[in-house]
Amino acid sequence: MHDEAVERTTDGSGRLCDLTFDEIRRLNPSAKHRLWSKFQGEKVPTLREAVVESMHHNLTIYLDVKGHANQAVDALKQLYLEFPRLYNSSVVCSFMPDVVYKMRQADRNVVTALTHRPWHLSHFGDGTPRFNSFWKHNLYMMMDVILDWSLHSFLWRLCGVSAFLIQKNFVSQEYVRHWSSKGIQVVAWTVNTFAEKSYYESVLESSYITDSLVEDCDPHY
Repeated sequence: MHDEAVERTTDGSGRLCDLTFDEIRRLNPSAKHRLWSKFQGEKVPTLREAVVESMHHNLTIYLDVKGHANQAVDALKQLYLEFPRLYNSSVVCSFMPDVVYKMRQADRNVVTALTHRPWHLSHFGDGTPRFNSFWKHNLYMMMDVILDWSLHSFLWRLCGVSAFLIQKNFVSQEYVRHWSSKGIQVVAWTVNTFAEKSYYESVLESSYITDSLVEDCDPHY
């Protein structure tokens, strides 16, 4: 599951943390997809089921870890042991440096990436402040500045990453060149229009993550 709540990606409602696995399993993840009529009765897959299906289609898998570093690393370590081909077809990524660091400590052969959106501690993706409190808002803005500096100065090396996943609005030719000089690949998210995709392919010559390869989609932050 990607979001903190299930409304956007399923026919259900509520916060993910308040639902049991059995309740999540009963949700329909295709309900709001444009091809929903072709995939009726779908269920939210387990991690293993999703990985097996992705490997069946020879997809590159971004294992996006949202938290619970120790539990996630243990589960992923077992997954790589069961499916060794994942070493050449997947990336473990996270906004949280401790997740990436612990994954590399557990298995140095796993390809990892740090995910980042400037000001994400203090603001939602659409620019709305996360906190109403003046002091809390400014405290988290200070933390954003420190995090951004840390990621770009030393955390990328400490975590041993191969790629940097950055929100698309903050990517430029200079930014791509900066990371390329360090041997790090820039992957932008989420690039959802034809014009943006053309720019990334022909000008930036950079990889990107998109919600669809065949049509324009709503922006997602």
